[in-house]
Amino acid sequence: MDATDLAYAGIARQAQLIAAGEVSSRELVDVCLERIARLEGRLNAFRVVFAERVRMEADQADARRGAGGDRPLLGVPIAVKDDIDVAGEVTALGTNAAGGPASEDAEVVRRLRQAGALLIGKTNVPELTQWPFTESATFGTTRNPWDMQRAPGGSSGGSAAAVAAGLVGAALGSDGAGSIRIPAAWCGLFGLKPQRGRVSLAPRTRAWHGLSVNGVLTRSVADTALFYDVASGAIDSDVDKPPPPAVAFSQAAATPPGALRIAYSARVPPGVLSRPDAGASRALSETVELLRSLGHEVSERDPDYGPGAMAAVVVRYLRGIHDDAGTLAHPERLERRTRGMVRLGGLIPTAVIERALAGEAELARRLGSVLEDHDLLLTPATASPPPRIGQLEGRGALWTLNAAAGMVPYSGVWNATGQPAASVPAGFGPDGLPRAVQLVARPNDEATLLSLAAQLEAERPWAQQLPPEFS
Repeated sequence: MDATDLAYAGIARQAQLIAAGEVSSRELVDVCLERIARLEGRLNAFRVVFAERVRMEADQADARRGAGGDRPLLGVPIAVKDDIDVAGEVTALGTNAAGGPASEDAEVVRRLRQAGALLIGKTNVPELTQWPFTESATFGTTRNPWDMQRAPGGSSGGSAAAVAAGLVGAALGSDGAGSIRIPAAWCGLFGLKPQRGRVSLAPRTRAWHGLSVNGVLTRSVADTALFYDVASGAIDSDVDKPPPPAVAFSQAAATPPGALRIAYSARVPPGVLSRPDAGASRALSETVELLRSLGHEVSERDPDYGPGAMAAVVVRYLRGIHDDAGTLAHPERLERRTRGMVRLGGLIPTAVIERALAGEAELARRLGSVLEDHDLLLTPATASPPPRIGQLEGRGALWTLNAAAGMVPYSGVWNATGQPAASVPAGFGPDGLPRAVQLVARPNDEATLLSLAAQLEAERPWAQQLPPEFS
């Protein structure tokens, strides 16, 4: 296997190669670091790279394997989104307003280390992880490997760019209103937002008042499934503790789904000025036809969004940004637009947040009614292709919020309900940019989603498609 093939192999295959002795962890790490050194200056995917540390840890992983060590991700490098704590490193959140380094690893990082994974660096985010593009005054602009004049999405934009460009096989992300699914859609990756609480947020609790979850961006369904096998599980301090899955995630991804009943809808939730463009509509219609050809029963059915679905998201999102700003050591250093978002969040009283939380069960029941007689819901992943770099530069908080919502109207409501949803690649538009669809599952049912996504991947082997400038 040559260096490029190894770089793009994905964490499941990389783990297999290391376990079989066909490649060493040090060889894999050196491939990733060489690509980072050569390509990172064009992408700006990483805020910091742990080059010397990860080489040392790769040598240690090889020694463990030589002594008979057997861990699921032994010696495999993974990147960490810069809103997740790594002991001894600043969690910068895309700003120079943050304080000192974290004293301990976040729980998800601890689990990855326990599984044998190596941390190769921390990836860039927009300031306070608030936008579906990754541009900040402090750390600069992250670019999309498929078109360097386009955004990779956000807020897990650095993670998506790093994986899409073959700098690393997988990268941690978080998703508070689509921040895994949006960059996955725009970078040609698979991105699953798991059930709320599936992956511990510790030391954080109920980030963005329950909207945000931790997860991963990968090239393939198998890679994502392996990650959730090793990273899932609540701890005592977690507020949300979903039941354990009936089967391992990797087993679910490897099991054919059988004939499913699938609803599809292109309807945009009320309150957002948006409509899917031709590329999004085509991705949806072609996926509907593919699903039918695979023996699934597919019918058009709109979710019952009601008038308040987006409001339930926006109040928690804005207040979450406000609350995050309050934890910073130097909030006066925040960008002007961010300070505007913080002020908007400060206008939302605690009583409004409490009403939104109290209404969550009814919102979930109403939105979930489409899944009472369907196994999954299919929607566009985004309404439009990624914005051009700097397209919203200089705009104020409200302008940017409305423009961003119009680009990505389909994702946030499923953060308010907490159930699993994933962005699944669906080919390319005439502009050469990736297109995607979203699959939404019933609560706690990542298994059905992974099974169907793996079937779609077998029909559309998207992981074989590489950005031309990075292959």
